[in-house]
Amino acid sequence: MSHHANVLRAIFHDPISANIHWREVESLLHHLGATIESGHGAKFRVVLNQFEGFLHHPHHGGVFAKQDVKHVRELLERAGVTPSSYDEHHGK
Repeated sequence: MSHHANVLRAIFHDPISANIHWREVESLLHHLGATIESGHGAKFRVVLNQFEGFLHHPHHGGVFAKQDVKHVRELLERAGVTPSSYDEHHGK
């Protein structure tokens, strides 16, 4: 299983993980074809599959808080990306 698939599963796992790093999420989003633009302060604009969302770069060590993981999950869901859709698209 690819690293990106593992990160995606971690984002959708319940209970929410408190050990997901910004660089892993950023890499996953780029892998999925998202554009990421730096906004004001720690805010980033993400466009994925024609859906726009905003994420905050974590402040302490680059690890997302559980609430921020929820925001990433919601963005991915709105863009039609889930672990099962990823597996279908990538031939798992």
